[in-house]
Amino acid sequence: MYRTDHRRNGGSPVVGTHNYELVVEWTGNRGTGTSNYRAYGRDHEVRAAGNTTTIAGSADPSFRGDAERWNPEELLLASLSQCHMLSFLHLAAVGGVVVTDYVDTPLGTMELGRDGGGQFTEVTLRPVVTVADVSMAEKAQTLHESANAQCFIARSVNFPVHHSPEVRVASSQA
Repeated sequence: MYRTDHRRNGGSPVVGTHNYELVVEWTGNRGTGTSNYRAYGRDHEVRAAGNTTTIAGSADPSFRGDAERWNPEELLLASLSQCHMLSFLHLAAVGGVVVTDYVDTPLGTMELGRDGGGQFTEVTLRPVVTVADVSMAEKAQTLHESANAQCFIARSVNFPVHHSPEVRVASSQA
């Protein structure tokens, strides 16, 4: 759904709204539900209309989850990394920077409180970007700041999202 709206959001005019909807279904009932902390599985599925792929989710293994399934913390980190990459690739394309490869290994820090709750305190994106020509390297490096500022997900979280990019030139690789 897309609509024009003239309200302000953080000083910027709102020019449209996109709604996202999905289904998160718990699949971890082992027969007695949540009768006690160890009685139930943390397994769940994430689905969205039109997507043919279901995400198999669980809790982090530290919280009795299945290490072979995605956990919410990994999905948050992946969302930030994906959003930055897509913003960066857009800016590169419209800015005349030819990117031939992009790999990110983001690192997120989450702190747990004594009350059992927790929160992310920071994320550092560490993209390695390969550009087609040495003349594009400096501009590619500077585009990360703009990509970070434009990323919808980074703008939505209440902790800092840093970026520590590396730019390589395709012709200099063996």
